[in-house]
Amino acid sequence: MKKLLQVFLVLFITLSLTAQTKYDSRADIPAKYKWNFSDIYQNWDEWQKGFDQLGKMMDELAGLKGTLANGPEALYKVQKLNDDLGVLSYRVYRYPQLQRDANTKDQDVSAKLQQVQILFSQFGTATSWINPEMLQIPWETMKKWLDEDKNLKPYRFGIEDLYRQQAHVLDEEKEKLLSYYSQLNGTPSDIYGELSTSDIDFPTVTLSTGEERKMTAGNYGLTLATDTVQADRKLAFETHYNVYKANENTYAKIYNAVCQADWANAQARNYRSSLESYLDGDNVPVSVYENLVNVVRENCGSLQKFHKLRKRVLGLEKYWAYDGSINLTDFNKTYDYDQATKYVMESVAPLGSDYQAKLSKAFNGGWIDVYETDGKRSGAYSANVYGVHPYMLMNYSGIMRDVFTLGHELGHTMHTVLANESQPFSTSDYKIFVAEVASTFNEDLLLDYMLKKSNDPNERIALLTQAINNLTGTFYFQTLLADFELQAHKMVEEGKPITAQVLDKLMKDIYLDYYGDSMEEDDLLYRVWARIPHMYRTPFYVYQYATCYASSAQLYKEFSEAQGAEKDAVRTKYLNMLKSGGSDYPMELLRKAGVDLTKPETFLAVTQQMDKLVTQLEKELAAIGK
Repeated sequence: MKKLLQVFLVLFITLSLTAQTKYDSRADIPAKYKWNFSDIYQNWDEWQKGFDQLGKMMDELAGLKGTLANGPEALYKVQKLNDDLGVLSYRVYRYPQLQRDANTKDQDVSAKLQQVQILFSQFGTATSWINPEMLQIPWETMKKWLDEDKNLKPYRFGIEDLYRQQAHVLDEEKEKLLSYYSQLNGTPSDIYGELSTSDIDFPTVTLSTGEERKMTAGNYGLTLATDTVQADRKLAFETHYNVYKANENTYAKIYNAVCQADWANAQARNYRSSLESYLDGDNVPVSVYENLVNVVRENCGSLQKFHKLRKRVLGLEKYWAYDGSINLTDFNKTYDYDQATKYVMESVAPLGSDYQAKLSKAFNGGWIDVYETDGKRSGAYSANVYGVHPYMLMNYSGIMRDVFTLGHELGHTMHTVLANESQPFSTSDYKIFVAEVASTFNEDLLLDYMLKKSNDPNERIALLTQAINNLTGTFYFQTLLADFELQAHKMVEEGKPITAQVLDKLMKDIYLDYYGDSMEEDDLLYRVWARIPHMYRTPFYVYQYATCYASSAQLYKEFSEAQGAEKDAVRTKYLNMLKSGGSDYPMELLRKAGVDLTKPETFLAVTQQMDKLVTQLEKELAAIGK
């Protein structure tokens, strides 16, 4: 079955609600700001028919066992049926999954989602024969079939990639045995989701103004971003983080289970490390990951310079992590959601009218679930439903950061739309390794647009700060987490214990390497590992934010500096990369677009960009006497 792609974003998103857009319940939100589930299925009866059909098709595919060696026609039949299954699986999975994310407290929907997950695990068992059986066909024979049968063209890349990874595909019996554990391997992630979303209860605090505020993820971010009283920010931070501290031993056990499962799977498939097992699927050298974490850890001077600048401008005797989001000037402008959509639409004009026209459909077709409500999943993401359209989760509050989150997620959505339009199903699903390029490219377009539009020096400072925060959140912080993941997995591989205390110390050591003396040490902060969903749901994912940021920065620099016909050529090259979906290895797609991630210089260029932005911010602040 084709792997379902779900691109999630947890990059320092501050979620809140402005006075104009605060709703007491989901039912009060106008339909235009909510997902339209009927594009997938009209009702649960239709979904049940799709679910039942999926089961029948799975049985049909399982019945084709032993036929692959009969020739290219037999191979095509299996591949085509697998595609049809994949298309249907998007609808059957997303219908309950999206509704559950809209209301995680709906246990009936959760039960239906579990039905799908159980069916998918059964499918893995029923089809575990396909790859081993295919690999029994000599490559010379398979190559001849691929060369001569045009029906197999959409599957060529996937088949060639399978033969590339032949050493890690087991025989049929072993593949079947491993498939029995597929659902179990996902259990730690499921437990984390229940503990951190469904069962979590954030306390309510009373701020210095007398306002009572429940310290949910959204309100926590709101307080840190807008409350000028340091004591309030401290209260918000300690209240929010203490919820994770109270359960830190449980979180540590869950994370240990994640790492243990990764190492067990890696060993079963003949990999030398968990990292290698995750990177090999994308044909990414381990050296790329190691270069990233080493280069960034050794070049954090401008990151520390930025926080020392913040401390001076804010006039704080002591500067803590919870002081990192408050504006440097008296700028608390909020942006109505409809205004934000206009900004994003106008900012992407350099990518052409066709790109804009496609983007407008997202705003008007029930593609986006906009506002935070009780029980709704936090964060933001863009999730593909092949044959329908992407669905975007937002928790829009109106602060500047949310405007950029909107632009970011629409970059994912447009990447999906272009890939789905240009590629057959078998190669439409682009890899996570390139997934953040389009999103961060859109953010760069939005930043330039808003800087040119603004005559307010305070807003310009806020925009530059937003750009720096985006860089630190996407590049530095995600690499920090990647460093943590790598070291934690190595501990498991070396047979060392994983406890809350061990994870706290590991995170503290990395934080000190990155931030030095630019902020006060705070033991509570080092529990951040407990509140990062990616590390539990998609291990070794977050490093790709950093590699994508480096790639996007290089592509955007080339695009913004080009003129005339050269700019048209760069635009075409960039859009062609998005349209390519998963038709080639991600590093090869980036190479064709002009990026080489095997070179440390690519990552060093981002650290140099950070230094330039901080220097520019210093000048802007000096110009207004700060």
